[in-house]
Parts: sequence; structure tokens; C-alpha cells
Amino acid sequence: MESSRVFFAASDDRVKSVDFHPTEPLIAIGLMNGVVNVRNYEEDKIVHSIKVCTSPVRAAVFIVRKGWLVTGSDDKFVRVFEITTGKVIKEFEAHADFIRSIAVHPTQSFILTAGDDKLIKQWNWDKDWAVEQIYEGHSHYVMQIAINPKESDSFASASLDNSVKARPISSVIWKIGTAAPSFTLEGHTKGVNCVSYYPVAGKRQSILVSGSDDQLVKVWDYDTKQCIKTLEGHSANVTSVRFHSTLPLIISSAEEQGEKAGAVRIWNAELLLGSGSYRLESTINDDLGRAWCVAALNDTVAVGYDKGCVVHTIKKKTDVVRRIEGFIGKEDSMRSSRIMIFFFDTIFVIFNKTLNNA
Repeated sequence: MESSRVFFAASDDRVKSVDFHPTEPLIAIGLMNGVVNVRNYEEDKIVHSIKVCTSPVRAAVFIVRKGWLVTGSDDKFVRVFEITTGKVIKEFEAHADFIRSIAVHPTQSFILTAGDDKLIKQWNWDKDWAVEQIYEGHSHYVMQIAINPKESDSFASASLDNSVKARPISSVIWKIGTAAPSFTLEGHTKGVNCVSYYPVAGKRQSILVSGSDDQLVKVWDYDTKQCIKTLEGHSANVTSVRFHSTLPLIISSAEEQGEKAGAVRIWNAELLLGSGSYRLESTINDDLGRAWCVAALNDTVAVGYDKGCVVHTIKKKTDVVRRIEGFIGKEDSMRSSRIMIFFFDTIFVIFNKTLNNA
């Protein structure tokens, strides 16, 4: 069954951020035109379309335990919205330049924000959003932050730092509450845009992955502070990297154009489970322009592009029959869907759904 593609009406409505609600079939999609759409991706409908500001929204994340959606944008403001109503309940100027990334602590009452002012800030909502800590150490834009899911007292940041060309910064590791970084991982030759921790328990616990303008994806052991694998294949700046939530897979996106536009690469990382190797498992091209952002939750992966957002489901071979039965039963209501089956040493099945008008 072929997949229909619905393009945005304006070219500046590209998707700059995606985030899954952890318990409901909702996705927050931050757009270049200052809008955030909260969409039910199972029913393919917009729940709320929020006009945040007139600047690009580069970060939009759920804080489920509070019922909030928090955004960061190029107008330097953090805004807090109620998920159920879409109404703003708090807004404040958080940085002196564009806000690139927001991370929510899983148990404590604060968020981390990162921006082009080279700073990372910690904001406590139980203290009326007071800034508790400012983390300094980067010498260029801080592009992304990620809290360690296994050791939530630490986080990693990716920056465009390249002050010493022979030893540019890849990723920096911090301890919550300590202003200076704990250590730096070095290896990329250009600025670093993204970082992600390996979330699955197993033999390899201390793993994170980074993506850079040098077109490379690097896998790091942050205990030994060594790069254990470099993944080559992208032909443009790597914009986002994510580990699959349950499978040993790395998903990466890049600013590739032309015939390679929108190419998202899925890397098999079975070595993380103690056997196998790193290899390219599949390349997906949704034909929606350059790919900017990736989010993952359970078996679901969302990719944001110049012209839309696609939600993929990636499962093991043993789950295929049950998933196809459920998929075919909803065929009439899933207007823009298709099945793509890729055969490799390990078989993964990818179902996708284009979100109309993101």
C-alpha cells in the first residue's frame, strides 16, 4: 500500500523538534514558524495547535507528571503550557540567545535548557522557575543536552566547540549541581549537534552516541572516555542521533539534499548486547526534505523533516505477524500508511505513518 505525502503550505514550516508523550499516543512537533502541534498520531489528528511565538521553536517537551508542555524558541523564552487546554501558564526569558534544547529531569522538579549563549541553565518549577545552577564551559553554541537515564545525577551536552582544531570538543559530561564539566570526550573534527545515551540495561552500560558536522556518528564508552566505533555513511551534517528504546539500534538523521535528501540511517548495534558488530541496517527516505530531529519511545520512532513528520514503528521479526494483523484491521482509517519490510541478518519491520500537516 503506497503512502501519501502531505506537504506544508509554506517552506519555513519545517519541523525542528519532536517529543513523544510517554503514556498517550501524542507527539509534540515544534515548527520553524513558531507553532507547536500536539498531535494524536494513532488517530492522525491535531489535539492542540499552539502559536508559541513568531520565532522557530527548537525544543518542545512534555512534563507528564505536571501535565505540561514546555517550549524553547529563538526569541530566548521558555514557555509552559497546559497539555489539556494548550493555554500558557508561565513564560520567562531564559537565555541571551536562541534556545536549542530542553531536558526534563525524570524525578526532580527541574529542567535543563541550552542555548547559543554557550550556557546550560537549571530551572526549578517548585521555586517559581528560579534558576538554580548555570553550567559554564562551552565556547560555542550548546546544541543539545541529554540526562543520563541510568545515572540521573549526570548529563551530557553537545556543542559546536572547535577552539582547538586538533582536539575539538565532542561531548561534555556534567554532574547535576556542579558548574564545571566532569570531563570531555574528544574526537569529532567539527562541531557536534547531538548526543544520546544508550537506555537499555545490558553488558554495555556506559554508552552514548554523538553526531557532528563532520558527517560522522561516534559511539563512546564514557567510563573509559574512549570512542569505540565511528559510523560513516552520511554525506552532510548529522542533525540528530537516538538509540531505539528497546532494540540495539541507533537512528541518525542528517541535512542531506538531492537524491539523498531525508535519508535516515538505522545502525545495528548488537555489539552492545555482547555479540555481533556495528553495521548499517537500513536507510529510510521519506521524501520530505532534510531530516532535522528524531525521537524514540518503545517501538516508535518519529522523524522531523523540512516538509513533515513521519512516525515509524520498528519491531523484531517475532512481532511481525501480530503487528500486521492489527495494521490491516485499521487499513481504512490509516490513509497515509505503508509497510516496508527489510531483510537482513536480523530482520526488523518498519511501519510508517506520515502526519498530515504536522
